Amino acid sequence: MTDGTFEAFRKAEALMAQRRPLDALRELKQVLAEAGEAPSVQLLAGRAYLGSAQLNRAEEAFRKVLDLDPSDHYARFALGKTLQRQGRLTEALAQLRMAVAMHPSPEYQEALGEVKARLALGN
Repeated sequence: MTDGTFEAFRKAEALMAQRRPLDALRELKQVLAEAGEAPSVQLLAGRAYLGSAQLNRAEEAFRKVLDLDPSDHYARFALGKTLQRQGRLTEALAQLRMAVAMHPSPEYQEALGEVKARLALGN
């Protein structure tokens, strides 16, 4: 990653912290072109896509991260949330169960409980 690419990545991270996913995606264009295969880049892009409701792109980015590192619990959690927002609850349940098994954080457990409840109610 060049210095300019690294700076763009850091700026995109800062924009995500400010809840500005579309601005973050603009910064990430250069980063994705130069270092798009890096899991950290795909993860940040996925978060930005999810934050801007570009759910298919978010799913693709999180799946790329998991192809590179199947043990990334956050990517599993984020993929589960993405699938949940798409109404694909059974698929979301599987990803969230794995995320909770890998890293039983309250946030992951809450998301899993929410999907279980929606499935129990029939969506």
